[in-house]
Amino acid sequence: MDTELFPRTRTQVAPGAVHVPDWLDTARQRDLVEACREWARPPAGLRTVRTPGGGTMTARQVCLGWHWYPYAYARTVVDGDGAPVKPFPGWLGELGRRAASQALGAASDPYDIALINFYDGDARMGMHRDSDEKSDAPVVSLSLGDTCVFRFGNPETRTRPYTDVELRSGDLFVFGGPSRLAYHGVPRVQAGTAPPELGLVGRLNITLRASGL
Repeated sequence: MDTELFPRTRTQVAPGAVHVPDWLDTARQRDLVEACREWARPPAGLRTVRTPGGGTMTARQVCLGWHWYPYAYARTVVDGDGAPVKPFPGWLGELGRRAASQALGAASDPYDIALINFYDGDARMGMHRDSDEKSDAPVVSLSLGDTCVFRFGNPETRTRPYTDVELRSGDLFVFGGPSRLAYHGVPRVQAGTAPPELGLVGRLNITLRASGL
């Protein structure tokens, strides 16, 4: 938006969970979109994730560093083409370290996992916890493209209490400490809201984690 009735400011959504609007400038957003396009190419490219119960996630995913599948990590795309997972770049780990430091003011274990989720206008993400890692380092989430409603809950239950946060392109969300295992999800994507200068239709979410593996 060109103008804001109420300017967006850094907000602590829950203890250890912080939303920082407009953390990425336009140039960095463009660079990340182009990187995601390269990472999405096969082998070990963008895939549909299937759950143990036989369902499928509507957001499609590609992984770097370690390959996540419900509910474990591997070095190859065991639920896809079987190719080795793409490497996790050092510059992305440094971006994650800087994000966690600026949002929470604390050092973090080195980041070595990226999960990149692509949402079209109909995609959603159910309430879940990021609990397959052995490290308790904060999770770093970067948003690109379409605006979404990000539902951030509590560590005990998928239901209330939770807070709905609007995440726009360039926004940062970090959660650690008492909120590290909070349930969270994406109930809605606002199609067609991506900044035109990105040349992106849909939403990309880059989630950075420290595996502890």
